[in-house]
Amino acid sequence: MFAKIKHVAIVTDDCERLGAFYRAVFQLRGEVSEEGKRFRKSTRRAVAVTDGNIGLNFNLRKPGRPASLDHFGVEVEDVERVFQRLRDRYPGIETLSRPGGRAFAGLSTHDPAGNVFDLSQEGMANRTSVYNETGDGPQKRFIHHLNLRVVDPDAIARFYQDVYEFEPVPSRDGNTHLTDGAVTLIIAPWKLGDFLGTGIERPKLDHIGFKVESLEAVQRDVDGLSRREPSAGARVIADDAEGEARLKLLAQCGYGARHFADPDGTLIDIAE
Repeated sequence: MFAKIKHVAIVTDDCERLGAFYRAVFQLRGEVSEEGKRFRKSTRRAVAVTDGNIGLNFNLRKPGRPASLDHFGVEVEDVERVFQRLRDRYPGIETLSRPGGRAFAGLSTHDPAGNVFDLSQEGMANRTSVYNETGDGPQKRFIHHLNLRVVDPDAIARFYQDVYEFEPVPSRDGNTHLTDGAVTLIIAPWKLGDFLGTGIERPKLDHIGFKVESLEAVQRDVDGLSRREPSAGARVIADDAEGEARLKLLAQCGYGARHFADPDGTLIDIAE
């Protein structure tokens, strides 16, 4: 594939707590490369784990930024080809070179709806890898999809196909599903009325989905972590009427069989 999603980033007040949660529940591996260890020790601004295919980064929240499922990173075969496509088809899209200390990204850019994501190419001067990529593919619990809610889903889906060559795949829920060959990007509509009965959220990344070998095994790990470390355990979504309404919206995703939230409240669904 011309482009691949290589990492997903969550902004948090407690990188270590989220890292512990995802390692315990999804058996994601911590920073195993020497580069990754140096990055973490030198900055103390992030923790990174991986499913063997893509990374999950926990970035320390700075003033003015919300704690949330924040962005993803795309690696392309030829960044100059991306620049040309943007000039020809989407001249309003900007790209911004990142500081050298941002090890996961060479550039930042955005889609026509303003959703920011990282852009890189292997060997880019101001980007280093912090993951130990073995080529063995993902482990038995791995990131399967991201759900992005936007006002004009058809236009945003065309953008990711036109510029990054993500390919459509059959949809289970009526939304547009695009794949990079490993991860599915779901482009879902954002409608104000969908949030009736719960807190209104702006258009953004909605949730992260995992494929797992056993729903029951994951549930045991969730329950065990909550008993051992309540502050690092999963959060129940439907703990009141507003939560019930939010869970109903989340459950519209065609993949998830069970739903919960991480210690920060980031929404997760899982399926076998």
